Amino acid sequence: MLKNIPLILYGLLSYLLGFGTLVYMVFWVYPWAFMPSTIDSAVADPNTLFAMMLDVMLIALFGLQHSLMVRPSFKKWFNSLVPEVAQRSTYTLLSAFFLALIIYFWMPIKGELWHFDSGIFFWLLSALYVLGWSVATLATFQIDHFELFGLHQIWRYIKNIPDPKAEFTEKGFYKYMRHPIQAGTMLGIWATPSMSLGHFLFAFIFTLYIFIGLYYEERDLVKTLGEAYVDYKKRIPMLFPKI
Repeated sequence: MLKNIPLILYGLLSYLLGFGTLVYMVFWVYPWAFMPSTIDSAVADPNTLFAMMLDVMLIALFGLQHSLMVRPSFKKWFNSLVPEVAQRSTYTLLSAFFLALIIYFWMPIKGELWHFDSGIFFWLLSALYVLGWSVATLATFQIDHFELFGLHQIWRYIKNIPDPKAEFTEKGFYKYMRHPIQAGTMLGIWATPSMSLGHFLFAFIFTLYIFIGLYYEERDLVKTLGEAYVDYKKRIPMLFPKI
């Protein structure tokens, strides 16, 4: 047990930093008065083109890391560098790092598309913001929250439990949409009572990344799960439930 303490600490640290950074980002994209910084709180750079290029580059770096590291070909190569048991924790840690870069170096852009301080649109957009992030968070627990962040892999390794076979089940939000985490994230980043041009750029590029990432993720899921997932794709919408 003692020899596994560094691994346990690494897994816990990766989880706390990974999940903690995500939680901070959730609050960062909304104009909360209590936040030390938000997506629009810094002084806008007078060079709009430079600000846009930097912001797009920051999201592109996050998207590249976030998508590349889950590809089977990358995992196979990564086995030679990092033990398989710690790969998901490493992925979580690096995701937190690149997300923190976005938050820290983000440059606001002057201009607003809409702004509501009160009234029905303020409360409607705020409610959709809460709904989106609630769906995204709950959806992680409906599959395996701690597997996503690497803790269950370490637990199985310590207890000498074999990894479970890849199985496909429909439960919770997954009965109505194939990717509720991404759907909730999209709703959470677009639903804001204060949509600046910088926030719009963030939401647009992040949405574009989500669709690109889902294309490759679904391709891998078909390879892994076969006809069960092909049938699931035919029956269940990708992001938003049928009305």
